[in-house]
Amino acid sequence: MPLILLTNDDGITSPGLAALREAVSPLGQVVIVAPDRDNSAVSHSLTMHRPLRVVKQAESVYALDGTPADCVSIALARILKKRPDLLISGINSGPNLGDDISYSGTVSAAVEGTMYSIPSMAVSLAGEPPYDFGPAGKVAAKLAVMILARGLPENTLMNVNVPGDTAITGTKVTRQGRRLWENSIQEVFDPRGRRHYWIGGGTPVRDSGKDTDVHAIQTGCISVTPIHLDLTNHEGVFHLRDDWQLDKEDLT
Repeated sequence: MPLILLTNDDGITSPGLAALREAVSPLGQVVIVAPDRDNSAVSHSLTMHRPLRVVKQAESVYALDGTPADCVSIALARILKKRPDLLISGINSGPNLGDDISYSGTVSAAVEGTMYSIPSMAVSLAGEPPYDFGPAGKVAAKLAVMILARGLPENTLMNVNVPGDTAITGTKVTRQGRRLWENSIQEVFDPRGRRHYWIGGGTPVRDSGKDTDVHAIQTGCISVTPIHLDLTNHEGVFHLRDDWQLDKEDLT
């Protein structure tokens, strides 16, 4: 029976995590190790300045007072008795598209699993609340069956975004697009008149490329993006080495 590790960044009580567990439980033994609170946008941070505490909340359900990457690391090293056959992170409340991937705790948990050579998938539900996680759960379960049967390319995770506000029109294998935000820094004042800044909100500037994850969601398609751990711009290597001849420069 396959062993499936579930985690997220929205926290152990997230309805998206509960929907994911319900959807994939028929596929094998499911163990949850998730943050004890919301850890959205913590990226791939690890907690190294204090000890971490695990609380067993129910059979095969553990809450950790750390980040999503912490959860995966502790699960693999100390909680699970054997290596999982699959790691799924999600279902996230809201999309993880374009540049959001760099900030996402949901995706970073899957990155952590991939670093340990565990087939890993991040699943997010686009749209606005109230969320219906049922369709995204079904998508996750179908993809989980495929991954368990076929595996994933080496050093590659699957980032999945499911439309939430419109009917699903199909599935697209996509590349990561760009999705920057305008006016995302809000200036606020406390009751004493002191200025503060709040990061969040704003207007997304969407990628117009038709082969991107951003465009797929805009057109009602499920976006499936293979994400590679190698962040090297290989074309840039040739540019710096051959055009700049940088490796012949004395930079000392």
